[in-house]
Amino acid sequence: MKPFTYERATTPADAARAALRTPGAKFIAGGTNLLDLMKLEIEVPRHLIDVNGTGLDRIEATPQGGLRIGALVSNTDCASDARVRRDYAVLSRAIVAGASGQLRNKATTAGNLLQRTRCPYFYDTNQACNKRRPGSGCAAIGGYSRQLAVIGSSEACIATYPGDMAVALRVLDATVETVKADGTTRAIPMAEFHRLPGTTPHVETALVPGEFITAVTLPAPLGGQHVYRKVRDRASYAFALVSVAAVIQPDGRGRAAIGGIAHKPWRVEAAEAAMPRGSKAVADHMLAGARPTRDNAFKVPLVERTLAAAMAEAKAGKAAA
Repeated sequence: MKPFTYERATTPADAARAALRTPGAKFIAGGTNLLDLMKLEIEVPRHLIDVNGTGLDRIEATPQGGLRIGALVSNTDCASDARVRRDYAVLSRAIVAGASGQLRNKATTAGNLLQRTRCPYFYDTNQACNKRRPGSGCAAIGGYSRQLAVIGSSEACIATYPGDMAVALRVLDATVETVKADGTTRAIPMAEFHRLPGTTPHVETALVPGEFITAVTLPAPLGGQHVYRKVRDRASYAFALVSVAAVIQPDGRGRAAIGGIAHKPWRVEAAEAAMPRGSKAVADHMLAGARPTRDNAFKVPLVERTLAAAMAEAKAGKAAA
């Protein structure tokens, strides 16, 4: 691990100012992803800004009837909150599917959104990776790509976004709240928060230098049946090959977002109009333009089958209710 300096921020604006005045600085809270990357010298921050003292560890109701989840709320506290479990069950289920209890106790809302890809070529510093070292190439293209993207990729990167929580937040139309070093704030829709790789795969989010996440806001509850299904290589604590976050209404209408197939949680709102006609119609529209490799072509039919299972689960839940 390379040497670095360290400070503690006491307010979100202080954290943002500290990051802007120190090139190469990183925020740290739980550190469940960042510390691993530092040990491997994939991340080599010159300065760490501890944000655990910024007071962003509460879940509060909003005037619009939704919830505001602070950036430092642990995954455990978010998933177990009675309001989240009752009104946003897809979020609770996605978080529980994501990691062990020990990791959920440390991982935070903001940190979860900012976790980096688990592409094996990104983690192997002997391999070319445009995400790790811009302009070096992408060894995954033409390499072993079973875990990697089938849609939304580019000639520069075929990595996937690894998280579960963000897939549920995308289907819920959540908003990411931030503060900048000058004190100005903004709200970024989840649809715009994570970026596709294009020619700059190392630029993974819409955040600008020094911008600090303060909360994630959920709109008023959607109702309906909430389902999160995750297909992985082993039964526990593995990243998704394909995951589906779905909210299905009694009349068959609904929403769905897909994880494990792109550089960001993948949702195509126009495809959701086909939900009453079945999973194949939705999946065909969602995956129009997919470019799978020989190793991961199985993901295309797997999306349809996982979506079908999620829709069947929602229907069974309705019947049981």
